[in-house]
Amino acid sequence: MSSNPSAAPAFRIAPSILSADFARLGEEVRAIEAAGADLVHFDVMDNHYVPNLTVGPMVCAAVRPHVSLPIDVHLMVRPVDRLVADFAKAGANLISFHPEASEHVDRSLSLIRDAGCRAGLVLNPATPLNCLDHVMDRLDLILLMSVNPGFGGQSFIASTLPKLAAVRERIDAHVAAGGQPIWLEVDGGVKLDNIAQIARAGADTFVAGSAVFGAPDADGGYRGVISRFRAALQESIGEGGRENGE
Repeated sequence: MSSNPSAAPAFRIAPSILSADFARLGEEVRAIEAAGADLVHFDVMDNHYVPNLTVGPMVCAAVRPHVSLPIDVHLMVRPVDRLVADFAKAGANLISFHPEASEHVDRSLSLIRDAGCRAGLVLNPATPLNCLDHVMDRLDLILLMSVNPGFGGQSFIASTLPKLAAVRERIDAHVAAGGQPIWLEVDGGVKLDNIAQIARAGADTFVAGSAVFGAPDADGGYRGVISRFRAALQESIGEGGRENGE
């Protein structure tokens, strides 16, 4: 992601398999790749950190042969460190976690990178931004939750928009000072009618679950909705760029 205001942002669509048909999971991930997705998003919940139980490394390993896209693993688990190596071995490419769930954030980030994956932090709607203050140089991804984590299909929390703009300012300042690029991802309630506004606030990577996997075949299915997402994102560029001044 360039800090150059004239550079067009690179947008990425990351369908979440939380909303997929688990009886046909291999077929589902092949379908989203064929439809033009950029990432496969894994929502990993442990029924401790969040009140739900979803998938683990075995599912990641089972999916990996079916798709060439990067696998983006979002750990909603406590503790974090034990699962990092397991998901890396299972084929994950990006692993992110919540700072509240780690005993030592810096160590967890180092474990992810040492395992050969890109590392990210996830901020809940009420998590303050000061958790980023001393780890920007270790991050490849910052994921802002635009719902409270635990269940799919929730509505987008509007207060995420100014928070996205504030994190975008931090990322741009970091890159301008010579730091590495950092993706800014958003997860929760991303739909066709709000994705452009979310992009203008600063996001470049968009997790969408029910909006993709619930797309009717009559409207072009997965390919149709991903194409409409991209059209809305291109429109957001034409409407004056980012709301925080980019």
